[in-house]
Amino acid sequence: MAQAPQVDRERGTSSQRERRWLTTFGPVIFLLLWSAGFPIAKTGLHYASPLTFLSIRFALSVGVLLAVCMFKRPQWPGTARAWTHLVVVGFLVQVMYFGLSYLSMTAGIATSVLALIVSLQPILVGVLAPKFVGERIGARRWAGLLLGLAGAAGVIVARGPLHAESLGPVLLAVGALIGITGAMLYEKRLGTAQDPLTSNLVQYSVGFVFCAPMALAFEHTQVQWTPTLVATLAYLVIGNSLIAITLLLAMTRAGKVSQVASLFFFVPPAAAVLAYFFLGEVLPSMAWWAMGVAVLGVAIATWTPRK
Repeated sequence: MAQAPQVDRERGTSSQRERRWLTTFGPVIFLLLWSAGFPIAKTGLHYASPLTFLSIRFALSVGVLLAVCMFKRPQWPGTARAWTHLVVVGFLVQVMYFGLSYLSMTAGIATSVLALIVSLQPILVGVLAPKFVGERIGARRWAGLLLGLAGAAGVIVARGPLHAESLGPVLLAVGALIGITGAMLYEKRLGTAQDPLTSNLVQYSVGFVFCAPMALAFEHTQVQWTPTLVATLAYLVIGNSLIAITLLLAMTRAGKVSQVASLFFFVPPAAAVLAYFFLGEVLPSMAWWAMGVAVLGVAIATWTPRK
């Protein structure tokens, strides 16, 4: 009995160490993993067409999650409505966001531009929130919106004049932005809390069910199985789909929601730097200034003062 307080103290100390580790190293690791997903995915697209590549990624993710679920035995959705919500969010995120992002990269968009466009999601959510979820939007958020849009437009223009053939990738990226924004609004208005393992499993399954038939119908499904492709898939399945999401949830449970949200402001420049090292993509100096304006706009629009 005398050992019980000591055991409790040891558990408390261990919990404090884990929390300290999360707050110190977790944000940096998450930022690197998430931002690297853009250039690494584009690297993998050299060896497979976009929907085929995405279908393989989803299939591998489903396999890993099924194995984890058999071991962890998480709770499954208990109602048809909960299943429907997961399917809808899965379609918006996995099919629209990832599908159109991969198509955009295949069509030639720079990963830094894609990362910047989809990072405008918090602003777009804020603009549409009054209509869909009844939230008011103030002058500060409007100012952030205008800065974000101006910065995004500046990055695109700085890379050169847009022609008809270069407008398509940008429109696909905007479609990906609409997909992730729709998922956020839908989740906020109608979503229900579910176990992360089961929700991810359902959503990746939805992505596979939609993308695989389209790949078979519209793409040549030949895959060049090289060590680079295998490493790319391993990273996207383990680094992006499992480790990054697990870190995100762990940091949220540690009470660092605002810190995690602020990390997304740094995804576009981090993706641009990593794209330079991985792909040799170079941004003009004016594009860096415009990107800074866009990141500032997102930060202003989504910043919440402490109470």
